[in-house]
Amino acid sequence: MKTSYNRIKYKIMKKIVLSFLLLSFSICSFSQFTQSAAIDSIFVEWNKADTPGCALGIIKNNELIYTKGYGLANMEYDIPNSASSVFRIGSTSKQFTAACIILLAEKGKLSLDDNLKSLFSDFPAYAEKITIKHLLNHTSGIRDYLQISYLKGMGGDDFYTDDHVMQWLINQSDLNFAPGEEYLYSNSGYWLLGQIVKKVAGINMADFAKKELFEPLKMMDTHFHNDHTKIVKNRASGYVPDTNDGYKISMTTLDMIGDGGIFTTINDIKKWDDSFYKSDVLSENFWTLMTQQGILNNGEVIEYAAGLIIEKYKGLKTIRHGGAFVGFRAEIVRFPDQKLSIAIFANRGDANPSDMADQVADILLKDKFLKEVVTKEKKIEIEIPKVEFTLNQIVGNYEIEPGYVATLTIKNDSLNVIQNWNTSTYNIVKIATNRFKILGSKNLIFTFLNLKDGFTQTMKVLQGDTETIAKRKKEIDISAINLKNYIGSYFSKELNVTYNFELENEILSIRIEDKTSTIKCIISDLDQFSTQLGLLRFYSKKGLISGFELDSGRVKNLKFQKK
Repeated sequence: MKTSYNRIKYKIMKKIVLSFLLLSFSICSFSQFTQSAAIDSIFVEWNKADTPGCALGIIKNNELIYTKGYGLANMEYDIPNSASSVFRIGSTSKQFTAACIILLAEKGKLSLDDNLKSLFSDFPAYAEKITIKHLLNHTSGIRDYLQISYLKGMGGDDFYTDDHVMQWLINQSDLNFAPGEEYLYSNSGYWLLGQIVKKVAGINMADFAKKELFEPLKMMDTHFHNDHTKIVKNRASGYVPDTNDGYKISMTTLDMIGDGGIFTTINDIKKWDDSFYKSDVLSENFWTLMTQQGILNNGEVIEYAAGLIIEKYKGLKTIRHGGAFVGFRAEIVRFPDQKLSIAIFANRGDANPSDMADQVADILLKDKFLKEVVTKEKKIEIEIPKVEFTLNQIVGNYEIEPGYVATLTIKNDSLNVIQNWNTSTYNIVKIATNRFKILGSKNLIFTFLNLKDGFTQTMKVLQGDTETIAKRKKEIDISAINLKNYIGSYFSKELNVTYNFELENEILSIRIEDKTSTIKCIISDLDQFSTQLGLLRFYSKKGLISGFELDSGRVKNLKFQKK
């Protein structure tokens, strides 16, 4: 009985201590931080003793005025998140890869106009037109290696090396588009930048960054994680929700670093933020190059610079970047004119730190952009049609982009949305004339416009400041389509993989190589099918199907030939 009592007593004391740690792990450099309660309310669902969460840091005028850990860094040992917890920050890492390139450029070791072919001669001839600057701006046209691995049939737990990635990219006989013609985010570009640092500096980028960047800035808890077996003190574990309303560990054994390999803390990011305004280590020219936005061949200036996105939030200039990989999510947003920065590092895959950072900014800067908010709300109201449509006039298929269709039907007297690209389904409810939203979502609004032949022709989706316009998809006669014509095996030389098409219960399905699972094909148009892989466009030779091209997110025009 004594042993049982002591065990129960220990558990109770452990919970008390843990709860105290969760509630007390915050810093406020001046005692009267009146917005703390409002900010904490944003993270209230994570400020618990049995969930993962995040670490928050708010920097104002080079002072870390508020930082707090919410939830657990490690659920196995009940270790709370804090400003010293070490998080993987995903693509937020790209600014540090860019920083290494800029440092080498300042040292005269390379030029941002150097082309990829001159650095890696095994690439096809198209690499002669791809510059380092294209890689920095995501305007190279190079296909994304993470999407390539997915299309090869590899899963999140499959292991591959830098050598594998290099071979995959060299095997690509074509680009998504001509260099400089478009902007399309590509992890391959930043992975390649990491390889360029290694080639030019003569040492791995992790070692170069440690010597030239992190040690001089005294960022002693920051590193490029190129060895998944390395022990990291104070590391936060990554988690994703499981099917039992709990969580499971979500980590990776991959060692790629150029596109997302940074481990860091809130305390260290404060030092990085300080260097933007004044630094003995990084020059003014360094930050000019880091924030130099890309320019397309037609002269259009894009928002993406060197691992940083230059844009506006409610009228105020921001320099920011987010990240998402395995069980981690991150966001760093800087308001340079207000000398305010917000960093959120989360160790849960269901987090949206970008949205949360905006909510924190809404509290701290509300007096700065109130007029912008009011103007935008008035604009939205003006766009609402005066005639109210019935649900029957709204139902139908709306094409976001070729192959990506949202189907609206009536379910339980409300509109139901089915996304064909990931089979997600949800109801939307009316909030005003022809305006709908998902219950519980604050920043996702659907507006329907343009009545023609008894049906609305346009669906506008407003998410935060981003508006997406989807047009009603024309109905097609599928009665003449014979699915048997598409059966067979198709080989991609660029992927070195075979897709086998077969009929399952009168549904055309794809089996990658000899995998047991299959992927359904949904008729999108004549000789076109939508799948979870992307849009398939079949073509014929002498009246017979001879191959297809695949558009899959960050991979375009991938060719398969029928065997």
